[in-house]
Amino acid sequence: MQSKTPDNSTAELSEWAEGAHRNAAGLASVLGVSPRQYDEDPLVLLPGLQNYVDRLPLSEFEQSDWISLHTDLASYLGDLLVRRHGAVWARIDNALSPAGYRYFVESTGRDGKEYRVEPYDVVMEEFENLPIEISRMVANAEAVLHLTPVIDR
Repeated sequence: MQSKTPDNSTAELSEWAEGAHRNAAGLASVLGVSPRQYDEDPLVLLPGLQNYVDRLPLSEFEQSDWISLHTDLASYLGDLLVRRHGAVWARIDNALSPAGYRYFVESTGRDGKEYRVEPYDVVMEEFENLPIEISRMVANAEAVLHLTPVIDR
């Protein structure tokens, strides 16, 4: 899949993807999942991450706490999509973004078409529909990318 980035941003995109992986793998390590286990299958982190999120005192969170949690969950979600589904990170120009661009994950769906999802948006949707459900968050992203079978009945 081709990157949608300007010529000079390939290194920046690679750095972004590596940073997301390091953050997710670090979170896994803190929650008792070894780097090898995480690299083999990032879903191994799901039960521990759900337990961790369930125990957070969300009603006491300050803005910095929400930002940290948002970053951790978006890193995990994006990295999981890359590792489990062969998706890739893409930097897409966006005039409405303060930076002028946004980071998405792109993948080829089961129908052979390309789709993209922004992990930060998926996580924000979870924050707006508490309680946070990690499996729902993953399923929503996979559905947007058309990575799951559709059953017509």
